[in-house]
Amino acid sequence: MPLVRIDLRRGKSAVHKKAISDGVYQALREIFTVPENDRFMVVTDRADEDFLYEPNYLGIAHSADFVLLQITVTNTRTIEQKQALYARIVELLETNPGIRRQDVMINLIDVGRENWSFGNGVAQYV
Repeated sequence: MPLVRIDLRRGKSAVHKKAISDGVYQALREIFTVPENDRFMVVTDRADEDFLYEPNYLGIAHSADFVLLQITVTNTRTIEQKQALYARIVELLETNPGIRRQDVMINLIDVGRENWSFGNGVAQYV
């Protein structure tokens, strides 16, 4: 049920982008117990002029490898689960494809079950 949006600077290889999506999916499976085959992701390459972020925010220095993850999920997780998800994602992405922890921004949006339709104009979770 998660919907993941991955935004990054244009020029990264398909292998790099797949490693990001695989890492995020693995963390979601491990921490949020997302079922197998529940993978909905959009990866968007952005031109420099279309990918704006602060190079230093809250004392965190961001490089040209900055990645923005926006993850929409059903609002059933605790604060502790959310924190564990953030930590696991950066751990996995640091390992593969080698993104610095400081360069991974995560925005989690949690919504009610009625806000999902996976097809046929039906809210399957209601």
